[in-house]
Amino acid sequence: MATILVVDDELGIRDLLSEILNDEGHTVELAENAAQARAVRAQMRPDLVLLDIWMPDTDGVTLLKEWASTGQLSMPVIMMSGHATIDTAVEATRIGASAFLEKPITLQKLLKAVDSGLNRAVERHASTQVAAAMAQTVVHNAMVASETANHLAPEPAHDAGPQPLQSFNLDGPLREARDEFEKAYFEYHLARESGSMTRVAEKTGLERTHLYRKLKQLGVDLARSKRNAL
Repeated sequence: MATILVVDDELGIRDLLSEILNDEGHTVELAENAAQARAVRAQMRPDLVLLDIWMPDTDGVTLLKEWASTGQLSMPVIMMSGHATIDTAVEATRIGASAFLEKPITLQKLLKAVDSGLNRAVERHASTQVAAAMAQTVVHNAMVASETANHLAPEPAHDAGPQPLQSFNLDGPLREARDEFEKAYFEYHLARESGSMTRVAEKTGLERTHLYRKLKQLGVDLARSKRNAL
């Protein structure tokens, strides 16, 4: 489950959201103003933030701008307000907020926004891993090409150096490359954990229902993964 920071100057709102999110299995950190939110953000690095717009010291939109301008907006931020205008909601979204919830917040809308924000964070993390894997492959190929060019005669293929554990099609669309990486990533963990969905969910940081849905979407053969793990 995720670590969620709730930032709101109203004690009742903080207590209510904390109770709901704790019941969903999340770890909840609380802040009643921007100063406390900055401190928790620096120490805990939460997976998601629920941020009230109207606060006494620094309003939520200003804090959101601050995080965005300093490179600290690495987590989904859901804005909350009971008095914000459409222009405020649009501005927050433009800055980088993932969603906007109007108070009073219903249970269904809260859980839907949180689930959507966390899923988006997982997909963004996977995209980053794909980019890193692609960069590693490009660097490796460049090193091999450089070493080969320095020799009068080409070296045999087996002397060219260690090959990447997994290669990806760099000529295709990003989405296809990302799917290839995610499939290899989950197949690796399934084999390592002997097909245990519970342990794979813990290792990858996904909720089991989302993990099943993701594996089905990627076309991962669970039965084959279990056989390969034996």
